[in-house]
Amino acid sequence: MRVLDEATVALLGGDDPALALADVRAVIGLMRSGEAQMPAENHIDLATPLGKAYALPARVGGHFNAAGVKWTAHRPQRPDALPAALAVTLINDALTGVPRGLLASGALTAARTAAVTALALQYAAPRPVQRVLLLGAGLHARAHLRMLQHLFPAITQIGMWNRTPEKVAGCSAITPEPDLAAALARPYDTVITCTSAAQPIVDTCAVQPGRLIVQVGYHEVSFAAIKASSQVVVDAWGDFAERSAKSLFQMYRAGEFAAQDVAATLETLVIDGWRPAADDSVYFSSFGLNVFDIALAARVLAAAEQQQLGTLHPLFNGVADDH
Repeated sequence: MRVLDEATVALLGGDDPALALADVRAVIGLMRSGEAQMPAENHIDLATPLGKAYALPARVGGHFNAAGVKWTAHRPQRPDALPAALAVTLINDALTGVPRGLLASGALTAARTAAVTALALQYAAPRPVQRVLLLGAGLHARAHLRMLQHLFPAITQIGMWNRTPEKVAGCSAITPEPDLAAALARPYDTVITCTSAAQPIVDTCAVQPGRLIVQVGYHEVSFAAIKASSQVVVDAWGDFAERSAKSLFQMYRAGEFAAQDVAATLETLVIDGWRPAADDSVYFSSFGLNVFDIALAARVLAAAEQQQLGTLHPLFNGVADDH
């Protein structure tokens, strides 16, 4: 089995916004044709306080031809300098079931998340995206900044707010926003939340006609703000609504949102052509679909196989087992 570390994944385009966007578009088509499978996630509690580990299996057909699972450990409290979320993805051949590779997938996760946001900006924004407010300065925020700079050349301003202001100072080509309330009151046509906030930081004052709010983190947007939005869009609606910590799904389980009130999904945006009106206020909830993770990992792994990169480890001796 081929093992790819973070540096090799990056070398092979694992964090490339355009490649990630092409993968996500292709998988949306496979989802519509029934060539992608994504069961509900499973998770366990870690021994560390508040820690959880998630198993996210999926299969994608087409040229990806991959089945796999992403394993992510969320470690709010940790005794080391490693990231709070550690992710690896195992890829098997979808036909034979033979393991092909194990990849460090933090950058892959950030890239596919930013690619989904790119689709939201292209299709779910009420008005052309010109001024974007980015909340957060961590891995996902940096991936979104890279995506915005590479895929949206018409953007005239990117504002950035973070609860630790010094992290914003290290980002280039952005407008630092030291005060969140003041930033949300400015005429940004898009707000993207990429924080680890455990309680909402975006309330009804952020909801404006013509504005798109994209929630990437867990519980950053209040129920009241979601209610105040004229259109609610999701990447997909599935069994994860029964357990996810995302704001919209918490709201659903609290009986304050109905599944039929979802205006559009990625499939209806990309394939069916759903669009909001220019004066709509749109809330987009990005859950994060594991079919995308498997597709991106399969594309990077195929490049590694072609270029003979990574470290090969033998697993099996090839002897048949009659049992």
